[in-house]
Amino acid sequence: MYIAGHNGLVGSAIFKNLQVKGYTNLVCRTHKELDLLNQSEVEKFFELEKPEYVIMAAAKVGGIVANNTYRADFIYENLQVQNNVIHQSYIHNIKKLLFLGSTCIYPKNASQPMKEDSLLTSPLEYTNEPYAIAKIAGIKMCESYNLQYSTNFISVMPTNLYGTNDNFNLETSHVLPALLRKIDDAKNTNQDSVEIWGSGAPRREFMYSEDMADACIFIMENVNFKDLYNKNDKEIRNTHINIGTGEDISIKELANIIKKIVGFKGVFHFNTDKPDGTMIKLTNPSKLNELGWKYKVDLEEGIKLMYSWYVDNKN
Repeated sequence: MYIAGHNGLVGSAIFKNLQVKGYTNLVCRTHKELDLLNQSEVEKFFELEKPEYVIMAAAKVGGIVANNTYRADFIYENLQVQNNVIHQSYIHNIKKLLFLGSTCIYPKNASQPMKEDSLLTSPLEYTNEPYAIAKIAGIKMCESYNLQYSTNFISVMPTNLYGTNDNFNLETSHVLPALLRKIDDAKNTNQDSVEIWGSGAPRREFMYSEDMADACIFIMENVNFKDLYNKNDKEIRNTHINIGTGEDISIKELANIIKKIVGFKGVFHFNTDKPDGTMIKLTNPSKLNELGWKYKVDLEEGIKLMYSWYVDNKN
């Protein structure tokens, strides 16, 4: 099995889960060893290693600032990487591929909680539109190859993830690790306040990365493309699967949970001159639940595990 992106938050959690479950024949490459942007390198890798299964967890990811600043990078790099890996998986007769996207594929004003069939029903959130379009293209690529070539490519859309091996760079990280780092930094430098972008009112759903990994391996072991649509459907679409908890929390509430865990004694300043993004973003994981999987790690427990790892590894 080839895990693309094994050093990232998503890939490392999947790699760990596979090892715990006893899988040993795992193939990984760092970016220096294999540039997934390079079509010929990817082709040579598949010819050499001949993997039977592929988990496509490699992606260029980031928060609001990164997505809005590096728009061209996000759409180009994600399209290029997934095109190379998905196409070579078809060429080399991969038995099953799992493509990981994000719930940012859904429209800005999608009905909440978001179901899979809300895809492409109205405009996207502007700040992450290039990234979302790349991931939507990946979903459609997997569906199209399945329908034309009878491949077994499955797309999953995890909600906001956090956990060990997360990105804590304040310019490129997502909201939870960014808050954790800012609050920890403030505590350690005796600051009496922390600035948080936006009003604190937006609500977000968060899933511990190891739960997400467990869901991915469950799908790889138990679910096939043919299980994700009705054979009588004239049009087959929205076969992707949401991976989430189905529970959300406000950014202000999240900040206060982190404050308690970190032990910060100061106050928060919510900068309302900065964007809030989508006000509510919650997935409906009922399709995944009906397939037989549900999350296990609650938010406070997960943040404690993440903070312990961060303290041990931040230097």
